Amino acid sequence: MLLTRTKSKIWIDNNNSPNFSCSSFKDINTLFSEDNSKYNSPSSSSSTNKKPNIFHRVLRVNAVLRAFSTRPEPESSPSRSEPLIQIPRAEKKIVIYFTSLRVIRSTFDNCKAVRSILSSFRVAIDERDVSMDAGFMEELKTILGKREKTKLTLPRVFIGGRYIGGADEVIQLHEAGELKKYVEGLAPAELSTCEVCGGDRFVLCDDCSGSKKYYSEKSGFRTCTACNENGLIRCPSCYHAII
Repeated sequence: MLLTRTKSKIWIDNNNSPNFSCSSFKDINTLFSEDNSKYNSPSSSSSTNKKPNIFHRVLRVNAVLRAFSTRPEPESSPSRSEPLIQIPRAEKKIVIYFTSLRVIRSTFDNCKAVRSILSSFRVAIDERDVSMDAGFMEELKTILGKREKTKLTLPRVFIGGRYIGGADEVIQLHEAGELKKYVEGLAPAELSTCEVCGGDRFVLCDDCSGSKKYYSEKSGFRTCTACNENGLIRCPSCYHAII
C-alpha cells in the first residue's frame, strides 16, 4: 500500500513577532528577556541576591580589620601635649645631670660624649654630678615629676632652662646642626680653671672638714647638715660664676 505524501503546514515565525510559537520548548525570547532583566534592572538584583556564606563573611571582616589597623592614628592636639619642663633661673646657661662613675660603661660613655659636645660651644655649663651628690638625683626626679623609686638614665640636659633630653636627643640635634641654635644667646664660659677647686666643682665642707660630723659643747658630736653624704659642698667660686 502506497502512502500518499501530504503537504505539511509549517508555521514560520516572523522576525517581528514577539513570541515563539513552538509549544515543545521553553520560550527563548522570554528566557533571554528574564536573563537580561536580572543584570540590567537594579531592583531585581537586590531582590535576587542571596545572603553571603560564612566564607565571604570572614573575608569581609578581615578586610575591615586590616583597614582599621593600617589607619594612621590622629595627631595629639596641642591641649593634650605634655607640659614644658623648665628649670628656674637657668635661662642663660646649660644644666647637665651626669655621673662620673664608670660602674656602667655605656652610661659613662654617654655622659662623656654629651659633656664634650656641650663644652665645644664655649657657653656656661652647670654640671651636676649625681655620683658626687645624691641630692642632684632627687632634684632631677622632682623636676621631671618622677617617683622616688624610678631609675633615670643619664645624662639629662637642660638648655636655657628648657628640658632637651638625654644623650640620644643631644647627639641627634648636634649631628643635624640644630643644637647650635639652642645655645645662641647663652652666657660665655669661663676659660680659666677655678683656683679654689681646680675644676672639681666640689670642696670640703668648712664646718666638718669632710667628716660629716661636728662637735658642740651642748650636744656633743652631731651629723653635719651643711654638706652632702660625702662631706662635700659645691665650690662657691664655680657656683656663683654660673648663676
